[in-house]
Formats: sequence, structure tokens, C-alpha cells
Amino acid sequence: MQAQDQQLSGSQSGEGGRLTVAHDQGPIDVPLLEETISENLRRTAERFPEREVLVDVAAGRRWTYAQFREDVRRVAVGLHRAGVRAGDRVGIWGPNSWHWMLTQYATAEIGAILVNINPSYRQHELNYVLEQSGMTAVICSPQFKDQDYPSMLARAQREVGTVELAVVMDTPEWEDLVTADLDVELLEQVAAGMSPDDPINIQYTSGTTGFPKGALLTHRNILNNGFFVGEVCRYTEQDRICVPVPFYHCFGMVMGNLAATSHGAAVIIPAPSFEPEATLRAVVEERCTSLYGVPTMFIAELSLETLSEFDLSTLRTGIMAGSPCPEEIMRRVIKEMHMEEVTICYGMTETSPVSTQTRTDDSLDRRVSTVGRVGPHVEVRIIDPVTGQTLGIDQDGELCTRGYSVMKGYWDNEAKTAEVIDAEGWMHTGDLARMDSDGYVQVTGRLKDMVIRGGENIYPREIEEFLYSHPDILDAQVIGVPDEKYGEELMVWVRLRQGAQPLTAQGLREYCTGQLTKYKIPRYVVIVDELPTTISGKVRKVEMREKAVDLLAEGQVDDVRAGV
Repeated sequence: MQAQDQQLSGSQSGEGGRLTVAHDQGPIDVPLLEETISENLRRTAERFPEREVLVDVAAGRRWTYAQFREDVRRVAVGLHRAGVRAGDRVGIWGPNSWHWMLTQYATAEIGAILVNINPSYRQHELNYVLEQSGMTAVICSPQFKDQDYPSMLARAQREVGTVELAVVMDTPEWEDLVTADLDVELLEQVAAGMSPDDPINIQYTSGTTGFPKGALLTHRNILNNGFFVGEVCRYTEQDRICVPVPFYHCFGMVMGNLAATSHGAAVIIPAPSFEPEATLRAVVEERCTSLYGVPTMFIAELSLETLSEFDLSTLRTGIMAGSPCPEEIMRRVIKEMHMEEVTICYGMTETSPVSTQTRTDDSLDRRVSTVGRVGPHVEVRIIDPVTGQTLGIDQDGELCTRGYSVMKGYWDNEAKTAEVIDAEGWMHTGDLARMDSDGYVQVTGRLKDMVIRGGENIYPREIEEFLYSHPDILDAQVIGVPDEKYGEELMVWVRLRQGAQPLTAQGLREYCTGQLTKYKIPRYVVIVDELPTTISGKVRKVEMREKAVDLLAEGQVDDVRAGV
């Protein structure tokens, strides 16, 4: 680690700046942006008025910064005239589109709080977030896949009753917003009353256990996180970022949109939702320099039979994040997709989202085996989850983070906020990690995903990483399932490469023998065509565990008795 990246007290770093305990702070040489999102967009548009900021490939639409800012301000005026005020919650519901991005910046322009609604939500989930957030306005797509959004929204209005303004994209009501006459005086008056610390966004966690919680984020939170992620990727106005990850998640709207607009770069939307071929086609046609994705997206792209037909030589960098990144996939992305400067980001919605990131000049080993070092103006440490004490280097514990990026709290839920943010401002992530003496962090699993088999703590990621070395395995996810003798046993769900030979539990055991400790070798094997994932591409292990119980009861898994 470079000397200027160290901001540690003597008790945390030893001779040569190397850490002696698992506690590190990011560089502070570049100051935080102390401005609102609208002010930052104004400054960028004045610097690069004729450069492209947005290309929606599927819609055939593109904007320069000057055009985009003008349309943003028209929508902002339209919303204000429709009764939306600073602090009001405005829902955005739909897949990636130019409408989504305009709405994101228009709500920021007037200080309204944008509430991201998961495009895959069903009726009861929609009703819950409408009521819990107190949404008074919603902008939605006409439909997504098999869902009729306007009908669902109309039902929610009857059942919940909070929404006063509902606007469907590409209808006369939407056109009224986009074509509203500019009222500069009004916007200046609104801006005068805004602060970077004002809340601007509510993002609901996935809700894999219990009801989803709404992370309340400010201009300062997400603008700075997007900016510093872009700084680490070395973005300039020359960059063109292909964003196939969902806007409703921080990955899309912060690491994508805000990283771009804070640097004068362009956002390229390849399709409303992820399509591997459409993504690579957009990279080629729009000469993208950066590509984003969760590991499952990169796996899908690398699995295309037509991969070699795409000229991806314009790519320089990008981000892989959202879930642990398999080493083999990272190596292929660098080699086969020309992303020599690809970075890995780690974080969570509650931290805006990025806490650590690999650097573009990190060694290949660092980039495939760690999630990098702490980001600027952020602090991370690894603690004993029982005692709360900071651990030594290379010890597994819970990762905690502190700094500008930590959310204000969960919307209208002080009790849940107090469970994750302690009195000293540390956000407890629930992730297991270790830190080396140079500050590089390895995420080794989730506290809740840890499997305890016969008193042995087993971290699924260690096993998954090994299984990626199997020539026939495309993806592998390990979970714990109930067992009368050991408490829990290991089960692996496997996706095989096209044309691969059938894989049995006995065959897998033979492959692992001598490579993994006996108790780490999965007893059960389930072969699947697809893994259950969220719309953002994260594997849903909660759903896997639920289905596994039924599969075991029905005898539909390949079983090799433990100890064979």
C-alpha cells in the first residue's frame, strides 16, 4: 500500500506502514464533494455540454449533457407543478430506461426522495413499500415481463391509498412532465433550500428474511460514492460505461449513473433487463470502455457461443460486484474480454454501496483473490462478532465500515437501524472477512451462510472457489441443510458447462478428495439448469435452502454418505 493511502494511528500500522491489526482507513487527499446531485450535474454539463451522457440502445435515444440537464429540469418542474415537494417520496418502478435515469436526476433537482421499487415485485410487495415509505407519487413503466404495472398500481392505490400521483411512462401524463416549460426561478428557489445532507433516496433491501427495510441515503452518500468509484476506475469524459445491471439497485444508479455524470462520462443502457448478447453488442456498437456486471452476468457472457464474434477491444475497465467473484471467471474477464483494468467492488445498499475496491494497477492475484482496499474517506475493520474487539490481520471476523457512505438509517425503523449501526457509527455488515497487513480484504462468507457441521465452522465460499476448478462446472453454490447427526450437512447446487459429462456426488467426492478436508466435501449434489437469483443477479441461498428441504424429503438429490 502506498504511503499516501495510509491514514492510520501508530497503534494500527507498524514499521513500513503495514497494518498490525485489521483496521484501515482510506486516502483523504481528494476532498469529498460537498454539493447536491443537481449542483454536480450542472457543473459537469457546463464543462462538457456536447458530450454524450446517455444512450438507450433499445429505445434508440441519446442525449448530450446539455440536452439531458434541460430535460431533467423540465421533468423536475413538471413534478413540482403536480404537487411534489422536497422530502416527498416518489417511486420509480420499471426496468432500465432513459425514463428511469431522467426521473432519478429530476427528483434530486427538487429534493424529493426517490424510492426504488424492485421491477419484479408482486402485489403484496408493492403494497408494502408504498405504505411503509408513504409514497405519494409513482412513475412506472407500462409493463415488465408478465406484470401489468398500471393495473397493479391502481389496485395498490385502492388497498393502500397513499399514492396521489401516478404517471405511466410514454403516456400523455409523462409527456406533460418531459415537455414542461422551464421555470428557472422556481428551481433556484428550491435549490437554495437544499443541503448535501438531505435524504434523496430510499433503497429497499432484498428482504430475504422478513420484510424489506428501506435504506435512507443522502446526496452526500451516493454522489460521493459514485464519484470515488469512478476515480478508482480512472474515469474521464472519454469513458463510455455499459450498464446492464439494474438501476433500481445501487450498482446501476450510483456506481453506474452517478460515477458517469460526476466525471463527464456516458451511460450506455444495452437493454431494459440483462441480455448477454445485447450487452456485448452494445459494447461493440457504442465503443464502450467499461462494462459492469455481477458474476452471473459475466458467466453468461463468457458462455455465449458467439463470444469470439464480438470485438471487445475498446474495453479497458469495469466493475464486477454484487456477490463473491469466482477467481476463474475474473481471470477470463481480464483475458478474453480485454478488461485489463477491471475492478472488484464490495459493499452493501446501506453503505451507498461501495466500501472496498481493487485498484486498476493491482496485481492479477490481488484482483482475483480480494475485494481490494478501503475506499477514500471510508474506514473498515474486522471484529470478533461476539466480543466486538478488532481482530489481528488474517483473522476471520465480521466486517464493519464507517464514514460518509453509511446510510442515515432504515426509513421509519429505528429499532432495525440500531441493530446494524452502533453508537460509534460503525455499520455491521454481517459479512465474514479477513484483512492482510497491506489492507487488502477477502470476504469469506456471510455470518448467516456459515455452516456448522458437527461443531466445525465451514465457509461455503472456500468450497465454491475450489469447485470452479472442476472442468465441467460452470457455477457452484454451497448451502447447509438440516442433518440429525451433524446438525447441518453440505449440499452443492451445480450448473454444468454445455456438453459436460453427468456429475454424481461420488464423482464430486473423488475430485475433492485430497484437496479439501473431508468434512468440507459436499454430501449432496443437485444439478440445475439455473440457480434462483434476484433481479440484480445475486444468488438467493435462502430460496435454495427452502427448496433443499423439499428435495431431501422427496429423495431427489444425489447423496454420498458422509465418511465414505
